[in-house]
Amino acid sequence: MMKEFAPAKINLFLDVIRKREDGYHDLGTLFQTVDAGDTITGNLREDDKITLEYSVPQSYPKETDLVYRAAVLMQEAYQVNQGVDLYLEKVMPLGAGLGGGSADAAATLRLLNRLWKLDLPYEALEELGAHLGADVPFLVRGGSAFAEGIGEKLTPIEPLQLKDDQHLLIATPLDAVPTKDAYAGVPKSGPDRWEAYKSGFKSAGSSASAASIDFALENVFNSFEISVFPKHPLVEKLKQDLIRLGATSVLMSGSGASVFGVFETKEQAESALESVKFTTRYQKVTRFFQGF
Repeated sequence: MMKEFAPAKINLFLDVIRKREDGYHDLGTLFQTVDAGDTITGNLREDDKITLEYSVPQSYPKETDLVYRAAVLMQEAYQVNQGVDLYLEKVMPLGAGLGGGSADAAATLRLLNRLWKLDLPYEALEELGAHLGADVPFLVRGGSAFAEGIGEKLTPIEPLQLKDDQHLLIATPLDAVPTKDAYAGVPKSGPDRWEAYKSGFKSAGSSASAASIDFALENVFNSFEISVFPKHPLVEKLKQDLIRLGATSVLMSGSGASVFGVFETKEQAESALESVKFTTRYQKVTRFFQGF
């Protein structure tokens, strides 16, 4: 039996640059994994069957789950004749903008790489992950990275680190944001804001420096807030609640519905958690996850 942690992600910056001819959108984002997520457990089988069970029953067919699809993809790609019983300890909420399903898929690839003794490099796992979703390649290694295109063009950077006793509070309101809601009406900014952000970040110094984390936290931005807040007032209210409770660098993650805020101490973050726990479906005080 082996276990693998599946850290979720937040977006410290997220801009929609343009709509492409294929119907997708070009994005510019700064990904950051956090020390919160699900756990995958795997046990080898004597046959070649793949099974998947959950700690919390899910409402969709298992065959459509990214964990199951990742296992089938790896088994077929490398002609593995062993099966596996997978168990997903599900903690992260669905429709939360935290990349939970993609993180689970990435963790499954890492787990089976060890369990099936394939000894594949991360690059091979990232290539497989690209067939499962745009966020999966980043979540194979996690840490900090710029991403462009639909999220598949990655530029890893030295892992960002919060300063001193800074902690994040991540919370998900009693709402979920369908992707179509987020993209409907979102402004397309063109490349200038994204290029200016990257340039400013790089000018601040090495990624792990205090100046870089200051720049990242002082310049948080998510263009999806413009399209999401009018249709999902609970998301906007949660952002305002975190600001009122003393958080800085407050932002919706991904296309919603989760919101995170940075607090200067763990105690402040935990106090804020107590204030919002009855109006949210998920809450976690956490730090950045530095990657695998």
